[in-house]
Amino acid sequence: MQTLQTTSTSLSKSGYRERVMACWLGKAVGGTLGMPFEGHDGPLDLTFYRPVPTTMLPNDDLDLQVVWGCVLDQMAVPRVDRHVLAKAWLDHVEFPWDEYGVAVRNLKLGIKPPLSGAYDNYFINAMGAPIRSEIWACLAPGNPELAAAYAYEDACVDHADDGIWAEVFLAALESAAFVETDTDVLLDRSLAVLPADSKTRLAVEDTRRWFAKSGDWKAVRNQIVEFHGSDNFTYAPMNIAFTVLGWLASHGDFSEAICIAVNCGKDTDCTGATVGSLMGILDPNCIPQRWLDPIGSSLVLSPGIVGLHAPSSLDGFTDLILRLADRLSGEAPKVPDEDQSAERFGFDVIAKFVSEMPATIAAPSLDDGKPMHLPGCYVRMPASEWTGEVLLLRYEFTLDKAGSTRVMVNTRGEMAAWIDGKFAFGASASPMVPSLHRAPKDQMIVLNLEAGRHELIAAIRRPTTGDAELVTGVGDGPTAIWHPWAFLGGSPAK
Repeated sequence: MQTLQTTSTSLSKSGYRERVMACWLGKAVGGTLGMPFEGHDGPLDLTFYRPVPTTMLPNDDLDLQVVWGCVLDQMAVPRVDRHVLAKAWLDHVEFPWDEYGVAVRNLKLGIKPPLSGAYDNYFINAMGAPIRSEIWACLAPGNPELAAAYAYEDACVDHADDGIWAEVFLAALESAAFVETDTDVLLDRSLAVLPADSKTRLAVEDTRRWFAKSGDWKAVRNQIVEFHGSDNFTYAPMNIAFTVLGWLASHGDFSEAICIAVNCGKDTDCTGATVGSLMGILDPNCIPQRWLDPIGSSLVLSPGIVGLHAPSSLDGFTDLILRLADRLSGEAPKVPDEDQSAERFGFDVIAKFVSEMPATIAAPSLDDGKPMHLPGCYVRMPASEWTGEVLLLRYEFTLDKAGSTRVMVNTRGEMAAWIDGKFAFGASASPMVPSLHRAPKDQMIVLNLEAGRHELIAAIRRPTTGDAELVTGVGDGPTAIWHPWAFLGGSPAK
């Protein structure tokens, strides 16, 4: 029998295929279980699908890995590097969500990875990359260091910091799971690829210790929220901890693993899908038929995936991955960091400090304001730097064509915004959700605007403690996709 050589042991071709297929089935099951509850705080009380589906639910967790697999498979000489994956984003992905939308905006501006993931991105530590880890494990089974290197190339396109390290951790864990079943060995080996100061590493180490001490997943879940929680439900260290908790508390039971992870709440489709994949790799026979019958094995992609000829089934995708792994032959990435600066993507606004929040009837005057240079759409300003109670900012943005337009000003505290002299929206307080597709309704508006220049004035009250955070954005009304050049004078190609 042919065998696939790994760094730890030898894995039979049939055993390899069985585990890859179970990885995708577990991914589909866990994602379909968690999808209807994405963003719910938890704890939840699921024991089965609610509602029971008739097919797998499309999910970006799997969508993007299908894109990567298909793009690499179509290359004459496949290679895993950030520039190949960045081009795949532009060619095949029309998702406006959170870090995805920001990264695609940056790539359209000509910013290359890793700066495309780090620059002007509030969501650098979110779950968009960790959910794409399985493909790299499947392409480097039993070789967690190589899987981690592949994952880094992927994650740096749209993340930085723990948005990268969370994917690196999961890819290493899932790769090792092809040839190892001991929980402690798996955790030790996958944690070893992380920096000592990684928040993901700390969250996993805490979860491991807390569960070993109490054995009570609900109590540990509460500790995770207390010590590693975030008001952003997609925050990676928190959700990776939930994923690990589901695995540890399941004692090898697939149903327990996905239900516990999802019942922790927050980014439920991601945690359920990831632990489902891990369980499938560890034991391809662990998925009960009752979970598989409702979803089948058809590969269902989201409508935001375009221009791609993908396999119609998870079996077909599994065969593609096996073929691709053979063609890659364990070759490591060879892509140096780009020597880039984001300085040219900053822009000037007019700023003024005042003592009171302006009335909303008419836009406040900034005729006596002073120029302030912003590094991008995302701004942090310590409260100690404020010379007044309220900061007024006057932006100019340019639309290349008329149409339905989204304008967002997202900050935690009291704020108000005027567009072209008219009051647009305001809030007394709000969470930070600076995404054009899901920003708080009182910090974003969709309206029809003419082509050309427009004025946006924002009034922001000084925070009582800490830094003020502000994200301003302009994008397409129907799709919520960013207009990359809006604050830079309009597209140079217009």
